[in-house]
Amino acid sequence: MSDKTIYLDNAASTPLRPEVLAAMLPHLQNSYGNPSSIHHKGLEAHTLLEHARESVARSLVVKPTEIVFTSGGTEANNLALYGVAHAYSTRGKHILLSAVEHPSILNAGEVLTREGFDVEYLPVNQYGEINITNTLARVRNDTILISVMLANNEIGTIQPIEELSRALRARESSSIPIFHTDACQATGQIPICPHTLGVDLMTINSSKIYGPKGIGLLYVREDISLCPVIVGGHQESGKRAGTENLPNIIGFAKALELASNEQQEHSALRTILRDSFISLLKEKLPQVTLNGQSVNRLPNNVHISLPNIEGESLVLMLDTYGICTATGSACSAHNLLPSHVLRAIGQPSEIIHGSLRFSLGRNTTREDLVYTVNTLSRCVERLEAMSPLPLHL
Repeated sequence: MSDKTIYLDNAASTPLRPEVLAAMLPHLQNSYGNPSSIHHKGLEAHTLLEHARESVARSLVVKPTEIVFTSGGTEANNLALYGVAHAYSTRGKHILLSAVEHPSILNAGEVLTREGFDVEYLPVNQYGEINITNTLARVRNDTILISVMLANNEIGTIQPIEELSRALRARESSSIPIFHTDACQATGQIPICPHTLGVDLMTINSSKIYGPKGIGLLYVREDISLCPVIVGGHQESGKRAGTENLPNIIGFAKALELASNEQQEHSALRTILRDSFISLLKEKLPQVTLNGQSVNRLPNNVHISLPNIEGESLVLMLDTYGICTATGSACSAHNLLPSHVLRAIGQPSEIIHGSLRFSLGRNTTREDLVYTVNTLSRCVERLEAMSPLPLHL
């Protein structure tokens, strides 16, 4: 095992920023009151909670009352789907989801199907993009919800969310479906203002933006109703029961503030590094296939496939050289089934099984990427030498 670490799995989780840790530390020991209590320690905690909520709202340019804190992106996505489905089931039971959504959306869709909802999946092109005309053609009078992620967690493709929102509202119909987007991967990488995007619900996860794990949020436009998924007390305006995780919320607010303020500069730098990395990969490994859009993709995402090579073997081999990467979604890392995203874009099995996702971070350097490409090339040569399969057909 190498003594060095080159972390290129930032789409799965990011390290905690020092500024975020500094914001959290005083409250881990001192702010122990329950924000729902009426004594002075409870009121102190409640004030801190609402200040953090106001900070998050400023970062997103929304109202503080439109922020619902959750335990992370998965819970927020579940709340969006189950919450809307159960709140609006008397209006209709038709739901549209893109075929390349995160498992927390797709698996929730399967549960709703078993409950009697008509869940339909939107196809994508070879780059993982939905088609707006095709989507509009599938919208019915009983369609209550559409969920399309802002940017894909595996191949980094950015969806035309703003354009789809405008098209939905331009339809000659009195019934406009509620529109949700999962922005977990997009936060800090591209602009994510809900009003600009034209969405009613939006999911964000702290652990993708150098904040603490175990905290996320669902933006809920003020006139949207939700049935809670977790019931108990009346926290989060009755939309999510349970004592709020105050230190993590404070850390999340700080991480989102930093990510929002630095987004343009961060994106510009990551785009240059990303494109340089892709060029190095193609030069050193001409058999590489780039999955997703070449331009309209997240600035930190590089997703490739190598024919007749097992991606898991490459991940483990690269790890011995100190390089941390992934084959796809971290939430499916222990599931050996082929990537549903790569299947949806029409990739053959020999390409799907040889996929790797590199996600660049704040501290990634060109030297890191040169080392990664050279190491990857050596690893591929070793695996090819051991492979009984025909190569580079």
